[in-house]
Amino acid sequence: MNQADTYERIDREDLEQVQVERLQATLNRACQNVAFYRESFERLGIDIGKIKSLDDLAQLPFTTKADLRDSYPYGMFAVPLKDIVRIHSTSGTTGKPVVVGYTANDIAVWASLVARVLRAADITEHDLVQIAFNYNLSSAGLGFHYGAEKIGASVVPSSGESVGRQVTVMRDYKTTALVGTPSYALHIASHLREHGIHPEELRLRAGLFGAEPWSEAMRAEIERGLHLKAFDNYGLTELIGPGVAFECSERNGLHVSEDHFIMEVIDRDTRKPVPHGEEGELVFTTITKQGFPLIRYRTGDISGIIDGPCPCGRKLARIRRVSGRIDDMIIVDGVNIFPSQIEEAILQVAGIEPHYRIIVDRVDGVDGIEVQAEVSDDFPFLDEAAKVAGLRSRLQASIDETLGIRTRVSFVEGKSIERSQGSKLRRVVDNRPK
Repeated sequence: MNQADTYERIDREDLEQVQVERLQATLNRACQNVAFYRESFERLGIDIGKIKSLDDLAQLPFTTKADLRDSYPYGMFAVPLKDIVRIHSTSGTTGKPVVVGYTANDIAVWASLVARVLRAADITEHDLVQIAFNYNLSSAGLGFHYGAEKIGASVVPSSGESVGRQVTVMRDYKTTALVGTPSYALHIASHLREHGIHPEELRLRAGLFGAEPWSEAMRAEIERGLHLKAFDNYGLTELIGPGVAFECSERNGLHVSEDHFIMEVIDRDTRKPVPHGEEGELVFTTITKQGFPLIRYRTGDISGIIDGPCPCGRKLARIRRVSGRIDDMIIVDGVNIFPSQIEEAILQVAGIEPHYRIIVDRVDGVDGIEVQAEVSDDFPFLDEAAKVAGLRSRLQASIDETLGIRTRVSFVEGKSIERSQGSKLRRVVDNRPK
């Protein structure tokens, strides 16, 4: 049994002791080398020497994305720049990007964590892994690349190729595992259908998808379209990239790599822990990162802890699939809405393509939502207005029942809604005054 397996199955009491020891080392490193943490703790009168248990973590302040942006670009680094061997960053689409540095040891740890993700999905050295994530400042592509090489798998870095070229590579190279965003997997499945290529012409057996929230309904759609077993995984560039949490073969929640991250789930308003089983905001503390340690980082991601042991034998805590990000949340008439909820409702209606756009506007002081969708090419009687109106009514009812508010539904021309090209899709257009 390798070291990763040992930590995945370690007794909880022993695991917590490992966490506390690594937390204390991280706090010392952060206070000595990161002015933000040193000054923050001094201002609040915090003696890190008194942090001796996981319960004591609650005495420490949260770190927010705003704090990281204020430290742009290198203010949060805990080692000299000469010891940083890799730099990644967030996209910066909602503000200044967060720049993250990795030491050589951080890269080695990262590779081992992603290898853990792949092994949990039954990927081995006998697989050929095609990575469709973009290889750029985002961390997903290179993270999976090094993780796959760590387990000895063959890697095809197909990043940046057109969807047609991706399919050609899968078929000719006999790819067995696909890695990318779930929306890009749907794009590939649509390409197969449109070009009359049966999924059985490929050798795909597993897919690892992440970097954006996705629903169980989308998982089923991907599995139907590609004839593979789809696995969810979770990570953030700020924390390390992919490798923070992962699904095992049971696919009943994501195991958190607690030997490297201490997890909390808090109420977004009170900032207090929520009871197990309830949803809240995920908060993580890194306990092995050297270049860019983070203490109680508020991720903005929404999930909840799953109680009880997993049949796979791992003793790491599990969380639900991330249902959305606070940044993506739409508030209409006091109702909190996540795009994944609308996605779930769309995929319940036969005859609708799994591609959509959400338009939010305000007319005469009243907020409204329009959901734009595409009708499947194989929907019968597409030229009959009554049949199309009935389909629209069914979709409207499915969305309104899910959200609890009234929406508008419109059908747009086929393939007019943006498809993923390997990176995250932004589904929401908010035209309301800021």
